[in-house]
Amino acid sequence: MSSTRLPPSPTPVVDVHTHVYFPRYAAELRARSSAPRILTREGADGKPEERLLILDGEPGSGRPVGPQYWDREEKLEFMKRHHIHISFVSSANPWLDFLSAERASTLAQALNSDLEEYCASSPEVDGFPGLRSLYGFGLLPLVPHVPISSVIQTIEHIKTLPHVSGVIMGTKGVGNGLDDEALEPVWKAIESAGLVVFIHPHYGVDGQAFGTKPNGHVLPLALGFPFETTIAITRLILAGVLDRHPNLRLLLAHSGGALPQLSSRIASCIAHDPVVAKRLKHDARYYLGKLYFDAVAYGSEELAFVSETIARAESYSAAGGSYNANAGSTRMLFGTDHPFFPPLEASQRWQSVEDNLRAIRDVRSWNESAQADVLGLNALRLFSLKY
Repeated sequence: MSSTRLPPSPTPVVDVHTHVYFPRYAAELRARSSAPRILTREGADGKPEERLLILDGEPGSGRPVGPQYWDREEKLEFMKRHHIHISFVSSANPWLDFLSAERASTLAQALNSDLEEYCASSPEVDGFPGLRSLYGFGLLPLVPHVPISSVIQTIEHIKTLPHVSGVIMGTKGVGNGLDDEALEPVWKAIESAGLVVFIHPHYGVDGQAFGTKPNGHVLPLALGFPFETTIAITRLILAGVLDRHPNLRLLLAHSGGALPQLSSRIASCIAHDPVVAKRLKHDARYYLGKLYFDAVAYGSEELAFVSETIARAESYSAAGGSYNANAGSTRMLFGTDHPFFPPLEASQRWQSVEDNLRAIRDVRSWNESAQADVLGLNALRLFSLKY
């Protein structure tokens, strides 16, 4: 297979937030009669049209779905068009959440094998010998009533897949959230395996808060998803997961939601609440420096704020530390959220992607070296890829 042809670049551009529905998964959704599902209806042109409905009550009967969700050549063409050298693909939500424990375990094994084949046979990257165009985040059968031993077996399987470097995980765990004690062996196994965990939302917050006016997907996606992430990670921190597993590497979608903006308020609430005031080893703001954040925020000021919260994190260590101006740009990574957020009108380039690229280049505190880190070098380091 030929190499991916891109303009010469001294450092690769790496997309860590890009999704896929493999044919095996799409078939599972087509066979369903309730959300999540892929349904067929008559389109505006009178022809049959497939729609993806991931939640009950989703506006507009979901969204159009087609080859851009599962055709690898479309993914590679998108990458070429936007000068992206490498993508770390992950199954899009809702993953396996809607399946029985037995079916989730079986399908996770099959989909992880599909992912390895999808990546292992992808083109080598022109100009970066030894690197493939595609790598991936695997799936775990995190559903209610699943034997934890089955989850651990899946982690062991993923460890054998050379092009799968992490796992994508929603916020429900096995039904009770990421602070559930039942997940303790899972965190331990993931930490031991050296896998990166990509934390991604799906359920949002109570939809009644969004009212009844027709606002499309704006409120659930712009607010519901980030708030879901914020709550989930705050619970995880409060449960002491990062104290018990200091080498656990968590990558948060959508620049961590509102967690950076609310981190001082969270710390103050902890300090003033006798239930939790003495629970953690460090001030809550310290833990933001132990997380990774994608740069899917669409604005330079937002990225700069996240970078600042990372830069100050070490100063909140119980052992003492100081502000590190360079720390922020080392824990943020470029992403596109492809194939979601396509242009509303026919266009060769996607505004959502252009906005994220421009935002990275416009952060005033980031020099060219910091920009190169966020655009790709951080990802290579995080996933131990060398060229």
